[in-house]
Amino acid sequence: MLPKTSVSFSCADPAYQRLFDTACEKCRENLTVFGRDQVLVEGGGYEKIWLETQPMGGEMYAKQNLTAALNNHLLFMDHQRSDGRLPGSIQGFGDDHVEAKFNKFQGFCFPWPALNMYYWIGEDRVYLLRLYECLRAFDAYLWRVRDADGDGILESWCVYDTGEDNALRYGDAPVYWTEDTPPRGYKTVPMASMDVTAFSYAARDTLAEISGILGNGQESAWRRAADAVAKALKDRLWDEARGACFDRDSSGKTIPVLCHNNLRCMYWGAFSQEMADRFVREHLLNPNEFWTTLPLPSVAVSDPLFRNAPENNWSGQCEGLTYQRAILALERYGYEKLVTRLGKKLMRAVIDGGYVFSQQYDPFTGAPSLVSTVTKKPLAPGSSDPCQNAYGPTLLSVLEYMAHIWGVAMVRGRLWFSLGSGLAYAWDQQWGENRFRIESDGRKARVLINGAETACSPCGVRLITSQDGKILGSAAIE
Repeated sequence: MLPKTSVSFSCADPAYQRLFDTACEKCRENLTVFGRDQVLVEGGGYEKIWLETQPMGGEMYAKQNLTAALNNHLLFMDHQRSDGRLPGSIQGFGDDHVEAKFNKFQGFCFPWPALNMYYWIGEDRVYLLRLYECLRAFDAYLWRVRDADGDGILESWCVYDTGEDNALRYGDAPVYWTEDTPPRGYKTVPMASMDVTAFSYAARDTLAEISGILGNGQESAWRRAADAVAKALKDRLWDEARGACFDRDSSGKTIPVLCHNNLRCMYWGAFSQEMADRFVREHLLNPNEFWTTLPLPSVAVSDPLFRNAPENNWSGQCEGLTYQRAILALERYGYEKLVTRLGKKLMRAVIDGGYVFSQQYDPFTGAPSLVSTVTKKPLAPGSSDPCQNAYGPTLLSVLEYMAHIWGVAMVRGRLWFSLGSGLAYAWDQQWGENRFRIESDGRKARVLINGAETACSPCGVRLITSQDGKILGSAAIE
C-alpha cells in the first residue's frame, strides 16, 4: 500500500493563502479515472495525460496524492510498445477503454520524475528494475529510428514531437507523424533536434543513476553514453558565438530562431555548466529576449518569429509548462535564487490576473490569456464558453514554486526545507507516518520532523536533510 500524503499551508498574507487554496482545489478537479486507475490529467480543456507534462506533473502532485502520481508514470510504462517506443499521450474513455497514441513524442518529461517516484513510494526495487528496462528500451528505439541520417543527432519529425503547437519555426512540418520512417518532401523536417537529442541524454543520465542504486555494474557505461550525447549536442547544435543551441532543418541549415528550448535542454541536464551559464546570463536574463515583464516567453521577444498570440501557440507567450520545467532546469545548474525570483513573478501574475490559471500569459503585461476550454481560442465578448482556468502545468507550477520557496520537497530521498523570507507561515507535509513541518515568522524558521525540532535557521536558505533529520547541506535561495 502506498503511503498517504497531504500538504497544508497557512500564512499571514491572504493573497498567497487564496493562491495556494485555489490551486489545490483546482488540481482536484483534474483527477479522473482511466480504466481502473486514478490519474491527474493536464486540465484546462486537455483531458489526456501527455508524456511532456503528466509524469512531471504527477510527481509534483505526489505531495498530495501518491496514487495518481504513480499512475501518471505506470500508464506510460504499461503502454510502451514492444519496440521500446513510449506513447506520446494516453486517453481514457467512459467505457473503461484506454487508448495510447503513438503519433508524436510530445516531449519526454519522464525520466527524472519517474526515478524520484521510486523514493516517494518507498524505494520499491521491482519498480526500479521496470523503470530501468523502460528507459533502456526507449533510448535504443530513439537511436535505431530517429537518427535517420546517421549524423549522431536525433530528429524531430513533426510539430508535436516537441509539443510546440503552432510554432512558426516548424514551417511546413506535419503536425503528427505515425510512421517509423522519416517524412520526405518537407523543408523543415526531419529536423536535427536539441529536444529529441536531449531525450536520450535524460534517459541515459537516469539509467546511470539507477545503475548506481542497483549496483548492476553499468553506471560507468551509461555515464559515458550520456556524455557522448551531450558532446554531440554541443558539437552539432551549439553556436559558440551566440551562446545557445539551434536546431537544423532537413537540408542541414541552421534554424536561427532563439527559443526557450535551451531551457528544456537544461531540464534534461544535457548542457554543460558553461553552456547553461551562457544561456542564462546572455539570454534568459536579457530583458530584450526572455526576461520580460513576465519572463520566459517561448521565443525571444526580439526574434523575427516571435508572436504575442493568446491562443495555444509556442511562438511567443509565456507558458505555464515552461515555468513548470524551469524549476528543475535551473536547480540542476545552481540557480536556486533565480527559481525564487521566477516563482514569485508567476505567483504575482496569477494573483493580479484574478487567480486565473491559464495556459499562457502575456510577457509584456503578465495578464492571463483568456481562452475557451472548448475551442482553445480567445474568448469572444459575451461568449458562453467556459474559460480555461484549471490548466494543470500552471497550477502545479505555482504549488511547486511555493514548495521550493516556503515548503518541503522530497528529492532523491532527501528532504528539502526551503525557508523563504518575508512571509509568516506554516507548512506541513505528511508522508506516511511522517510529518515534516516548517514554522516561520518571515525572518527565522523552525524545522520539525514528527514534532521534534531538527533545525532553526534564518530565512533565505534551503536546508537539505536525511529523512531522520540529519542536516546534509544547505543552499541560498534568496
